[in-house]
Amino acid sequence: PAEPTLVLRLKFLNDTERLARVRPGDTVGALKRTYFPGQEQQVRLIYQGQLLRDDTQSLAGLHLGHLSVLHCHLSPPSTAPAAPGTPSPRSPAPAALGVGSLALPLFVLLLALLWYLQLQHRHVFTATATTCLAGLTLLVTFVAFAMYRR
Repeated sequence: PAEPTLVLRLKFLNDTERLARVRPGDTVGALKRTYFPGQEQQVRLIYQGQLLRDDTQSLAGLHLGHLSVLHCHLSPPSTAPAAPGTPSPRSPAPAALGVGSLALPLFVLLLALLWYLQLQHRHVFTATATTCLAGLTLLVTFVAFAMYRR
């Protein structure tokens, strides 16, 4: 008897979909090779919030049903690192300047202003306010190092 076929929905980040006819005995790797030839290393398949890392896992083991949705993420192909000082042909476009990218510099500027006021007008700041200002400064410092360390 022939093994029954399943139809899976491959859903991409741009909300496009593709139907894939597979057998339950097929593996995740076979699915990648069939529907993403030459891009097996760039494709990431996600089912029910879990990244399917094991290419040897069978689709039956995932308990996929007819018209189950597999989310697909295609990452750009990796290029060999260029020599230092030479611009890469695919250098990323500069990120758009948004509120998120300005939040940390604005917090730092606000903290600098508060510290200036604290030093110039000590009589206005209570010990509790100064302690809170120091704690906030430490918090923003840790966030800044965490964000820019990447």
